[in-house]
Amino acid sequence: MSGSPHPIDCAEFQEKLPELIASGEALAHHPHLKNCALCSALLADLETIAEAARQLFPTVEPPDELWGQIESAILEEEKAADSKLS
Repeated sequence: MSGSPHPIDCAEFQEKLPELIASGEALAHHPHLKNCALCSALLADLETIAEAARQLFPTVEPPDELWGQIESAILEEEKAADSKLS
């Protein structure tokens, strides 16, 4: 009896794909992809879509003063609410 894991079929691989992608694992070396052109093409398509989405919605860092402005606005609202209760 061999100690290696059993090969998985396309359905099993595709079911586990979101979990594998989320893990950050380098999927190019996954055993199933070495022998399956269909799943390799699927993964390539998903990577292309993900890259296009990142380009459509680039990460924008908020200005440094934003958190201070938010805190000030909250404090002002709390003061206004307290004065209405008095």
